[in-house]
Amino acid sequence: MLRTALRTSRQVPLLARGARPFTSTLQQHSAASKPLRAAEIDYQKTTLTEAQEPLHGPLGPDGDPKMRYFTVNFGPQHPAAHGVLRLILELDGEEVKRADPHIGLLHRGTEKLIEYKTYLQALPYFDRLDYVSMMTNEQCFSLAVEKLLNVEVPVRAKYIRTMFGEITRVLNHLMAVLTHAMDVGALTPFLWGFEEREKLMEFYERVSGARLHAAYVRPGGVSQDLPLGLMEDIYAWATQFGDRVDEFEELLTDNRIWKLRTQGVGIVSAADALNFSFSGVMLRGSGIPWDVRKAQPYDAYDKVDFDIPVGTNGDCYDRYLCRIEEFRQSLRIIHQCLNQMPAGPVKVEDFKIAPPPRAQMKESMEALIHHFQLYTKGYAVPAGETYSAIEAPKGEMGVFVVSDGSERPYRCKIRAPGFAHLAGIDRIARGLYLPDVVAVIGTLDLVFGELDR
Repeated sequence: MLRTALRTSRQVPLLARGARPFTSTLQQHSAASKPLRAAEIDYQKTTLTEAQEPLHGPLGPDGDPKMRYFTVNFGPQHPAAHGVLRLILELDGEEVKRADPHIGLLHRGTEKLIEYKTYLQALPYFDRLDYVSMMTNEQCFSLAVEKLLNVEVPVRAKYIRTMFGEITRVLNHLMAVLTHAMDVGALTPFLWGFEEREKLMEFYERVSGARLHAAYVRPGGVSQDLPLGLMEDIYAWATQFGDRVDEFEELLTDNRIWKLRTQGVGIVSAADALNFSFSGVMLRGSGIPWDVRKAQPYDAYDKVDFDIPVGTNGDCYDRYLCRIEEFRQSLRIIHQCLNQMPAGPVKVEDFKIAPPPRAQMKESMEALIHHFQLYTKGYAVPAGETYSAIEAPKGEMGVFVVSDGSERPYRCKIRAPGFAHLAGIDRIARGLYLPDVVAVIGTLDLVFGELDR
């Protein structure tokens, strides 16, 4: 419904050039006041200054003004809003003049809740941030806690973390590419591609018992070793997934409609990407080869070889190509992890940090006490502060942890990559048409669990 708010004293439209278009103040009128209709106003006899010129064009044949600028709500009910995104778009016809993102509809106070939990109890909160890239969130928090504890993770645990980090990257990019294609009208890739996500969810379930919120990567290593037969099944999946990527490309890469909807749309220059603190594919798509896995290696990334795909034009199509190539690079890393996987423990042998084996708890009273203390009181982390960053599928995810020497973090600040990406949507979408906004939102790869926290 489009309403025209009027000044009753001068009978002039309230929205004037130079006025703030996004006001939240509601004007209350008394019940006795008679509402004025647009047809009852003689606009031609109304004298306006330049600052009070109405935001409509010439009058139509029926005497009503033709609106030129108007605002619409894009989301949070829109199917392309990917959750709870609310955009207020100022339009000139179908051309976007301004995009004002409103966030916070999924805010749960995660950072404050973490302050009241032990370090082990705080871990499951990270699964619920970016709920498409679960294990990488856990990995970032675990690395930060391990820095404060000054512990070294076993080599086998590092390889397991790296392998599942790349499985998580494939999970995320499948969701990003397939939903992006569906948003602009290509339904077939979405229907076929989710079969691959089901296979990866099964790997999650076999290793942790949960398909979504795994709580598998923990400070000191991982919760348990790989079950028998899992590495063989991951290898079988990795050998055939390259063919699935080729099929995705057959459907999209040279598709004329896909190119029309993505090429030249949502262009981000390298300078803008740096100024807005973009990371991940949003940064590499603009031609900047920055990847935390290469620049600041963590876990086993310094022992595997892979390339960094970058774009040239910085548009939605280049970012799509970057994600497609990252599928193949993730497969390279997974194959190397499978081939180089060493034997040995998967968690530190300090029972004050990691729980003792169940068999040992049945024989040793000391092991039973350690288990009880760990899950009731937690472990004290030396006082200090640290920042840990990883290359999450959506970009650079960071965790800043401040410890006061107790069993609970004094402060835990989470740097979500999608927050910076959404902040730049006004710059990216300005000048585009309304259907192009859908393509831009898809290429940003937003998940509001991490964005709102």
